[in-house]
Amino acid sequence: MSTDAPDRYERIADNPEFAGLRRALRRFVFPMTIAFFSWYALYVILSAYARDFMGTVLFGNINVALVFGLLQFVTTFLIAWLYARYADRKLDPVAEDLNARIQAGEFDADEQPKEVVA
Repeated sequence: MSTDAPDRYERIADNPEFAGLRRALRRFVFPMTIAFFSWYALYVILSAYARDFMGTVLFGNINVALVFGLLQFVTTFLIAWLYARYADRKLDPVAEDLNARIQAGEFDADEQPKEVVA
Protein backbone atom coordinates (compact mmCIF):
# COMPACT_ATOMS: atom_id res chain seq x y z
CA MET A 1 0.00 0.00 0.00
CA SER A 2 1.44 3.33 -1.06
CA THR A 3 1.80 6.17 1.42
CA ASP A 4 1.83 8.83 -1.31
CA ALA A 5 -1.42 10.48 -0.19
CA PRO A 6 -1.50 13.45 -2.63
CA ASP A 7 -1.12 11.18 -5.67
CA ARG A 8 -3.67 8.77 -4.26
CA TYR A 9 -6.11 11.62 -3.71
CA GLU A 10 -5.63 12.81 -7.29
CA ARG A 11 -6.30 9.31 -8.64
CA ILE A 12 -9.49 9.12 -6.59
CA ALA A 13 -10.57 12.64 -7.59
CA ASP A 14 -9.99 11.82 -11.27
CA ASN A 15 -12.18 8.72 -11.04
CA PRO A 16 -15.40 9.12 -13.06
CA GLU A 17 -17.47 7.56 -10.26
CA PHE A 18 -16.12 10.09 -7.77
CA ALA A 19 -16.91 12.91 -10.21
CA GLY A 20 -20.43 11.50 -10.60
CA LEU A 21 -20.82 11.37 -6.84
CA ARG A 22 -19.85 15.03 -6.58
CA ARG A 23 -22.28 15.93 -9.39
CA ALA A 24 -25.09 14.05 -7.67
CA LEU A 25 -24.38 15.89 -4.43
CA ARG A 26 -24.37 19.28 -6.18
CA ARG A 27 -27.58 18.36 -8.02
CA PHE A 28 -29.33 18.23 -4.64
CA VAL A 29 -27.43 20.79 -2.57
CA PHE A 30 -27.39 23.78 -4.92
CA PRO A 31 -31.12 23.88 -5.77
CA MET A 32 -32.10 23.25 -2.14
CA THR A 33 -29.76 25.99 -0.94
CA ILE A 34 -31.16 28.46 -3.45
CA ALA A 35 -34.72 27.51 -2.57
CA PHE A 36 -34.15 27.79 1.16
CA PHE A 37 -32.29 31.11 0.99
CA SER A 38 -35.00 32.50 -1.31
CA TRP A 39 -37.67 31.39 1.15
CA TYR A 40 -35.71 32.90 4.05
CA ALA A 41 -35.09 36.14 2.13
CA LEU A 42 -38.82 36.38 1.42
CA TYR A 43 -39.49 36.04 5.16
CA VAL A 44 -36.95 38.74 6.03
CA ILE A 45 -38.09 41.12 3.27
CA LEU A 46 -41.74 40.71 4.17
CA SER A 47 -40.90 41.27 7.84
CA ALA A 48 -39.07 44.49 6.96
CA TYR A 49 -41.28 45.93 4.22
CA ALA A 50 -44.72 44.33 4.54
CA ARG A 51 -45.33 44.82 8.23
CA ASP A 52 -49.08 45.13 7.80
CA PHE A 53 -49.27 41.81 5.98
CA MET A 54 -46.95 40.06 8.43
CA GLY A 55 -48.94 41.50 11.32
CA THR A 56 -52.22 40.12 9.99
CA VAL A 57 -53.83 38.08 12.76
CA LEU A 58 -54.83 34.62 11.61
CA PHE A 59 -56.43 33.50 14.88
CA GLY A 60 -55.94 34.40 18.54
CA ASN A 61 -52.45 35.84 18.97
CA ILE A 62 -51.08 34.03 15.92
CA ASN A 63 -50.12 36.26 13.02
CA VAL A 64 -48.59 35.64 9.58
CA ALA A 65 -45.07 36.51 10.80
CA LEU A 66 -45.18 33.85 13.51
CA VAL A 67 -46.45 31.23 11.06
CA PHE A 68 -43.72 32.15 8.53
CA GLY A 69 -41.10 32.00 11.27
CA LEU A 70 -42.24 28.57 12.42
CA LEU A 71 -42.33 27.39 8.82
CA GLN A 72 -38.60 28.17 8.61
CA PHE A 73 -38.03 25.38 11.15
CA VAL A 74 -40.38 23.06 9.30
CA THR A 75 -38.53 23.77 6.06
CA THR A 76 -35.18 23.03 7.69
CA PHE A 77 -36.34 19.65 8.95
CA LEU A 78 -38.01 18.88 5.62
CA ILE A 79 -34.79 19.58 3.72
CA ALA A 80 -32.81 17.43 6.17
CA TRP A 81 -35.28 14.57 5.68
CA LEU A 82 -35.23 14.94 1.89
CA TYR A 83 -31.43 14.98 1.91
CA ALA A 84 -31.28 11.82 4.03
CA ARG A 85 -33.58 10.05 1.56
CA TYR A 86 -31.61 11.35 -1.43
CA ALA A 87 -28.29 10.33 0.12
CA ASP A 88 -29.60 6.85 0.96
CA ARG A 89 -30.72 6.29 -2.62
CA LYS A 90 -28.17 8.17 -4.74
CA LEU A 91 -25.03 8.99 -2.77
CA ASP A 92 -24.36 6.34 -0.13
CA PRO A 93 -24.25 3.29 -2.42
CA VAL A 94 -21.65 4.91 -4.68
CA ALA A 95 -19.68 6.30 -1.73
CA GLU A 96 -19.64 2.92 0.01
CA ASP A 97 -18.46 1.20 -3.16
CA LEU A 98 -15.69 3.76 -3.68
CA ASN A 99 -14.67 3.49 -0.03
CA ALA A 100 -14.43 -0.28 -0.28
CA ARG A 101 -12.28 0.04 -3.38
CA ILE A 102 -10.05 2.63 -1.69
CA GLN A 103 -9.66 0.40 1.37
CA ALA A 104 -8.78 -2.51 -0.92
CA GLY A 105 -5.93 -0.43 -2.35
CA GLU A 106 -7.34 0.02 -5.82
CA PHE A 107 -6.10 3.60 -5.98
CA ASP A 108 -2.62 2.97 -4.58
CA ALA A 109 0.31 3.80 -6.86
CA ASP A 110 1.70 0.28 -6.74
CA GLU A 111 -1.63 -1.22 -7.80
CA GLN A 112 -2.86 -1.31 -11.38
CA PRO A 113 -6.31 0.26 -11.75
CA LYS A 114 -9.02 -2.37 -11.75
CA GLU A 115 -11.66 -2.27 -14.41
CA VAL A 116 -15.12 -1.38 -13.21
CA VAL A 117 -17.85 -3.61 -14.53
CA ALA A 118 -21.02 -1.59 -15.02
